[in-house]
Amino acid sequence: MKLLIIDGDLALSQVMISYLSDGNYICEYANNYQRALSKIEMYEYDCILMDLVLPDGDGCTLLEAIRAHNKPAGIIIISAETAYEDKISALEKGADDYVTKPFHLPELAARIFSVIRRRKYDNCNIIRQEELTIDLLAKTVQINNTPVTLTRKEFDLLLYFLGNKNKVISKHELAEQLSGDIAGLREDNNVIYAHIKNLKKKLHEAGAGSYLKTIYATGYKWEV
Repeated sequence: MKLLIIDGDLALSQVMISYLSDGNYICEYANNYQRALSKIEMYEYDCILMDLVLPDGDGCTLLEAIRAHNKPAGIIIISAETAYEDKISALEKGADDYVTKPFHLPELAARIFSVIRRRKYDNCNIIRQEELTIDLLAKTVQINNTPVTLTRKEFDLLLYFLGNKNKVISKHELAEQLSGDIAGLREDNNVIYAHIKNLKKKLHEAGAGSYLKTIYATGYKWEV
């Protein structure tokens, strides 16, 4: 799952990136309004963490811009602003949650998980589709009650497909999900193909239906 952290405090952002990366998140960073807006226009994120006070703009204005772009990402405000009015304003303008600085990293991670679960997986920790069962907390997959061992990237791909059912997803979009905005440097189409081929093989051998379809010259789709 991919996160965007928008905060002018580089030291705090580095701490968050280090902690959340250990939790299997792909983290990207923008230190000001303009860079954040550029990334939001170019890429898709599962969750955006943003401060209200930015070096070159107002966080609430950026929040409104994100929602105006109809981006499906969850948004969590991380701010030292503690006024009741600030929290209400941010939530009314489209934020999903509000965390006051300073905060504990495990709590932040739990809130991120909760927002993503609510937005993409119907607020469930367990995803079930016919013979397939995915435990989001344990990061495990079972088919017909038999465990299936997936690599981290295979698991991330499976979750992304399940969170975008019946949608055609390009190889480039999948590469961004696996590697962030440096996808072009780290993930070419052959590597994406290899991950998907392995995922398909493991699911098929375990007895799963043929949900993952290849759309010729376009990408892939999880059909239900």
